[in-house]
Amino acid sequence: MSNKSIKTSTKFRQTDKKHKIRNGVLLTILLVTTPFVFYFYKFAPAESDRWETFLGTIESGGFGSVQSYMHALFTKITFIILTATWFLTSQNWWKYAILVPLTMFLFQLSGVINYKIQYIDEFDFWYSLPVILPILFFLIYISYRIGRRTPMQHNLKDEVDEEIARIFSDNL
Repeated sequence: MSNKSIKTSTKFRQTDKKHKIRNGVLLTILLVTTPFVFYFYKFAPAESDRWETFLGTIESGGFGSVQSYMHALFTKITFIILTATWFLTSQNWWKYAILVPLTMFLFQLSGVINYKIQYIDEFDFWYSLPVILPILFFLIYISYRIGRRTPMQHNLKDEVDEEIARIFSDNL
């Protein structure tokens, strides 16, 4: 290996490490701020149906007060942030199952924003079924395929895992 390729390889690893650290810090900041986002509704007036802010006027819509509206809105936003973060950072094969509650939260958020809908959380499940059902069928199929392994495949996997563990223990 030439000296140039070693430098490039080392530089790539350093850049990759900085990238991972930066992403980890951003993810940590996002997760730490979610309780503050959740309780943001406390700043809204509890007895008013309008709230004048520097961003504009917020109206309560179909809710009794602006604080009730903000509570419903930021509850849904918090769950969407957490669920989307879980989906984006998960490396498991079943991560697509996380799309089911994420879809539900998105439909519920649209119900909160569109205050003309009388029942916010009641019918969202039925509207999200066309999205959820294909995901569920896909997950059931994958589960079926994984469950069909023969005992020989399980033994082979165990042998490979043992060999990998032995190689790593010999190198340390």
